[in-house]
Formats: sequence, C-alpha cells, structure tokens
Amino acid sequence: MISYNARYWIWITLVLGYNNPKVKKIFELYSDIREFYKGGEKEWRFCGIFSQNDLEKFNIKKLNEADNIIKRCNELGYSVLSIDDERYPECLYNIDAPPAVIYINGNFPDIDNRLSIGIVGTRSATKYGVDNSYKIAYALSKYGVTIVSGGALGVDCASHRGSLAADGVTICVRGCGINCDYLHDNAKMRKSITKRGAVISEYPPDETPRSYYFPARNRIISALSDGLLIIEAGVKSGSLITANYAIDQGKEVFALLGNNSPQNEGSNNRIKEGSAIPVTDFMDILNAFDNLYATDEDVDFNNISLEDVEAVPVKGNFSSVRRKEAPNNRISLSKLNNNVKDNVKAEKIHKKNLNLSNTVQKIYEYIGNEPVHIDKISNDLNIPVFKVLTSITTLEMKGLIEALQGRRYILK
Repeated sequence: MISYNARYWIWITLVLGYNNPKVKKIFELYSDIREFYKGGEKEWRFCGIFSQNDLEKFNIKKLNEADNIIKRCNELGYSVLSIDDERYPECLYNIDAPPAVIYINGNFPDIDNRLSIGIVGTRSATKYGVDNSYKIAYALSKYGVTIVSGGALGVDCASHRGSLAADGVTICVRGCGINCDYLHDNAKMRKSITKRGAVISEYPPDETPRSYYFPARNRIISALSDGLLIIEAGVKSGSLITANYAIDQGKEVFALLGNNSPQNEGSNNRIKEGSAIPVTDFMDILNAFDNLYATDEDVDFNNISLEDVEAVPVKGNFSSVRRKEAPNNRISLSKLNNNVKDNVKAEKIHKKNLNLSNTVQKIYEYIGNEPVHIDKISNDLNIPVFKVLTSITTLEMKGLIEALQGRRYILK
C-alpha cells in the first residue's frame, strides 16, 4: 500500500531533508498537498516558512525523483505511508518534526491503540544486559505489548528477538533505508520481524546510514512508544538522546538497575536524578500502565528460556563477554536461589562502616536472607514507599541487595 499523495511528500523530503519541522507546517497549511506542488514558486513564497535556499531547491528537485523511489518501493514490496494518510499514527504526528513519509516492510500495527514500549541501550551489552533485554521484551510481548527498538547490535537486537520468541509484535526503526544491508548480522532477524510486525524508516529504501541519521531516528522510537526502557547506557550513550526525546514527548522513562560500572553510569544517573523509574523486571513497567495491557498471561520471569540469546550479536568480542561474567555484575536469580538452597550454612551478613544515610542503613539492616516485599519494608519500618524505593536503588547500585520478581528483595 502506498499513500495517494506519497510522491509529493517524498519530493518535499528530497528538498527539505529529514527531521524537518517545516513538514508539519506544510501539512497544517494545505489540506491537499497537490495544491502546494502545483502552486509553484509563488505559492511557496506565500507560505512564509521557507528560506531562499529552500525555494531554490524546490525549483531544482523534480517530481520524477520521487516517482523513482516509489517505483523502487513497488519492486521491493514496501509500503509508503504519508503524513496526510488517515492511517498515519497520531503519536508520530504529535512530535515537533514528524516524518513526511514512513517506508514500511511488513505489517505496521495500529500503534495508537495498543500499549507499546521502546527498549534501547548499548551495542556493547554485557550478558546481564542482553539477558534482561530479551526477557523483558519476551514477557511484555506475552501481555500484548508492542516492542519498539532500533535493530542495532546488543540491547536492540535482544529486545526484538525476545518479542519474536514470544510471538509478539515488534517494530524496528532503522537509521538508514530498510533495504540497506547495514548490520548484516541482523538481516534474518529483520526478515522475521516483517512477519510479526514491521521494519520502518523515514529514509528511502536504499539510503545508506549516516552518523546524524541515528539521533534523528531516535525521536521516532520514542514517539511510537508509550514508555521507554533504557538498558546499560553510558554517560554518552545515544540511548539517552532517545530518553530526552521521550521526556519532551511526555512519555514514561524507565531504566534497568545496573552495577556501578561505566556501562550503566548514564542509566543509573537518570534513576538517581529522578528522570527514570528503576526497573528490576517487566512488572515494574506494566504497573505504570494499569488496564492497558492484556491480562491472560502468567509469565514466570525467572524461567524464561534464554537459549535464543546465544545468537544475539553484540559489538566487540561477544564471545568473551558471554563466557565471562563482568566483575561487578549481579548474580543471576537462578544462581542465587541455588546457592541459598545448596549452601544454607553460607549465611549472608550485613557489612559495616558503609557510610550509608540513616534511612538507607535502616532498610539495609532490615533486609535479610529471606525475600521481603517493598510494602512490608515500608509498613514494618514506617517509611514511605517512595523513600524505601530510593534507598533500595542505592543499595542495589552498591551491590548490597538483590531484586527478585514482584518487588521483593534479599541480601546479596
């Protein structure tokens, strides 16, 4: 399916480029974009929104260049959705610079009427990051949530694959044309996505990636998502650009709790400054969207098969990352549970002289060798839940306690 007026909107992108707020202004001024095209330079000057350079480009660029792109889309079997099509997502139109057109390979879901979560993070993910990306996407998909990500190595790839493993719907937003072979390792995954969801881009099918395409692409990921989860982001991570877009767009932002390594510095900082909600499992996300997700699934988060995770490509020496646990990584829940069962004599004790605040120290000393729920901590210690959560975040980041499913905690 190709929108009726797609050729004119493609022509406009060839003139103005991508990620340009003038596209939205043109749409608001003209109920029929053909009038804009046929009006010529006099009409374009009358708009009052174009520079002299823009006007010169409008005169140079020919409509047949757009027609060639549409022909290419027809050859490849791609759809093209223009901003004036009634099927164009409202959530995407509402941002400052919506794409004039979206190129689509697959089945683009009704994103405005189903809960969607974006998952973004480092390409150089650790085992902890890959496993959690996969498991959270899998579990959310079982609850009918659409997973949105960027198709990159590491976290993005694991998230898409987790959704596919759960027979869920996922959207891959590319920073290049959807026919471009960039990241060949993920080619089979992208093909699988088209059977359950869609691979999309604002760039023509064969457009090669450019460095500035990816930050611009991030605004689309956040726009299509009701909430955004950050997993393993350093202080200069592009994932934080996506988080900033999400905040500007009024979306919920979450971050997976990690250790104190540089790998997690950016996402942990967002938690500490209060701009991201800390996450230990998928229920922390679902709880923020009551009654917006399917409730006929009962997913055991700790028993999701990770067999498919071994195929997730990660930037760098992936094999060494997967076979060696990061020095400060948290112990897996299964390993923790086995240690408790098999070595009951190895009792955990509270460390002293940690220079914790009074509230944090009090909560730390309360948590023991048996899992305890956050509500019980709050009630027994007479400390508000929000203060308990802040303190628990501190303790987790210091590697002193372990988070279990359902907001329960245990000494590490």
